[in-house]
Amino acid sequence: MTTEIKFNKDEILFLLGESGMIGIVKAGEEKMLFIEGADNEEIVQYLEEDDLIAVSSFNLGEKYEKGIRALAYITRDIESPIIVLPKEHPASKRLKMVLSVGENVRLDCGIRPGTHPEQDILCSCDSLSGLNIIKTKDGVSIDGEVKNYKIEPF
Repeated sequence: MTTEIKFNKDEILFLLGESGMIGIVKAGEEKMLFIEGADNEEIVQYLEEDDLIAVSSFNLGEKYEKGIRALAYITRDIESPIIVLPKEHPASKRLKMVLSVGENVRLDCGIRPGTHPEQDILCSCDSLSGLNIIKTKDGVSIDGEVKNYKIEPF
């Protein structure tokens, strides 16, 4: 099953799961984002205006929606670098939100949050795991069943 959802660069799409959610915004313009790796490694990721910035929260509610908006804003508009933790870093167990950027994002509940420098995979809650979100010019195409979502101004 494929779901097409239309939204623009001034909006945020929330995919709502049973115990968490994903917020998705468009990059809005061409830019470079820096990904800081665990071994003093820096990766430069080039984004096109319709690429995705997806933020995953392992909780629901207004407090976490605000957090998703803030992290998306810091990444998109402030262009803050993305930090990748080493695989056994103790902070990865305490992360409340993680993010991914690029032309597509695969959601997976079986990875450790914050430890994947490859930007096409994102830790999610169980009920959203398995979805593949692909950018389109006017929104996203999602491989998998989307049960609950909403679009709001960003």
